[in-house]
This record gives sequence, C-alpha cells and structure tokens, in this order.
Amino acid sequence: MRLSAFFFEIVPLSGFFISAQYYNLIISAIISLILSVLVIITFYFIEKRISKFQIFGICMSGLITIFAYLFNDEIFVKIKPTIFNGFFSAVLLIGILNKKAMMKQFFGSQFFLNDETWYKLSLRWGLFFLLLTIINEIAWRNLETEDWVFLKVFLLSPLVGIFMLAQLPLTLRGRINK
Repeated sequence: MRLSAFFFEIVPLSGFFISAQYYNLIISAIISLILSVLVIITFYFIEKRISKFQIFGICMSGLITIFAYLFNDEIFVKIKPTIFNGFFSAVLLIGILNKKAMMKQFFGSQFFLNDETWYKLSLRWGLFFLLLTIINEIAWRNLETEDWVFLKVFLLSPLVGIFMLAQLPLTLRGRINK
C-alpha cells in the first residue's frame, strides 16, 4: 500500500470521527469531504496524477453529502457506505460475469498485473464490498449513531486495511514487468 493511499483514507476518516464527537453527521460528512478534496489536491501535486477510483469516490461522496445537507437528513450519511460499497460490488461482480476484470479499469495504471490476478482481485473485492454493504445496512438500522460511527471508523475501516493486506501475496505473485 502506498503512503499516499493510506493518507487518502485516514485523514478524511479521522476528520469524520473527530468532528462526529462535536457536530452532527452532516457537518462531519462535509468536513470529511473537504479533507478528501484537500488530500487529493495535495497528492496531485506530489504524484502528478489522480486515480479514477479517487475521483469517483469524491464525486459520489460529494453528491450524497449534498443530499444530506439539502434534506437535512443524516440517513444519507449512514447509507453512503451502503451505496458506495454496493455500487462497487455490483460493478466488480457484474464485470466478472461479463468476463471483464473491472479492478484493472480502476487501478491498471498503478499496478501491472496479469489478467488472472485482475480477475481474482475483482472477484474478491466484489464479494468483500458486498459483505461491507450488508454489514452497513444491518448496522445503521440497528445501532445508535455513536455506535454506527464507532463501527465505521474502528472496525470496518481497519477491516478494509486488513483485507487489502491479505490480497498482497496474490498481487505480488501476479505482477508483470512493464
């Protein structure tokens, strides 16, 4: 995992968690969105590129946060992980059904992997995003807001990191030289 990817995840997440202790979820989502944009701008100047995944994530997050603000309803913030993870799960798993490794579309400029590895990663991540979707749906419907925030920040986010690290052996075996 690149250091920039780590900061791309941790800075907005930290901002969300800290601000959720003092403000409502809508304000916390706005703060997290602003931090995400600042992180992307910063790393654009450092790396001279922005991934499609980051652009899509910011746009989707921005749209949902705008809805939360306009309708003054925190439910939009709570269902954002469901929408995001559900969408990516569908894209990846439908891609597999159509014989397309969609992970390659998002990360092909960052990693040079053989097609078999791209397919395996697409399947694994598609199923993992589906699991995250189900967990979030159960959580936001059954937990108090503070408990949902705790689950999102301290359980699900580290779980994503652990899952990512678990994919490292497959990724390293599937590398091709460019």
